[in-house]
Amino acid sequence: MPEAMSAAGPSQGANAPSGGSEVRAATSVGALILNAEALYLELLRGVRGLCGPDTRLVGITSGGAWLAERLQKDLRLAGSHGTISSALHRDDFAQRGLASGGQTKLPFAVQGAHILVLDDVLFTGRTIRAVTNELFDYGRPASVKLAVLVDRGARELPIQADFAAARVTLQPTQLLALARGFDGRFSFDVKGA
Repeated sequence: MPEAMSAAGPSQGANAPSGGSEVRAATSVGALILNAEALYLELLRGVRGLCGPDTRLVGITSGGAWLAERLQKDLRLAGSHGTISSALHRDDFAQRGLASGGQTKLPFAVQGAHILVLDDVLFTGRTIRAVTNELFDYGRPASVKLAVLVDRGARELPIQADFAAARVTLQPTQLLALARGFDGRFSFDVKGA
């Protein structure tokens, strides 16, 4: 059974400086089909352009962490990628509590580092805000950039990705979920009406 990541979290605007194609979903759930592997190749291209020689990848648990792990390997970057959780800094912590998505693990010094945060789906921007707070608990990076597989718009905070492989329009009640199979390949599922 594949691991599943429900992606109703982070966000990026439809007017992002760079990124992939625009996809508008029909009102029915089954009308949108996203090829996560094709989008990953687009993300790989975009991340390659954002990375400098000393850039450190940090993936948001769990979908972003899966992306960071694979990108670290495919880009042949030295060292290890980091994993970051938004749980302790969420503005809805009282309602959600601690999710079982994982803990923050940063195997490098954050102070003065150039960080590229990765996530699967950018939505309201609240997860990115929480992750930024978590990151600064570990030090003051020289710069922080954001790359996402899918930007679904509907921002509630002024947050925008530096790169989005695709922009997708979904109904607010719909959920876009990234899954990773046993072979490491990605897929998407759209749920809700």
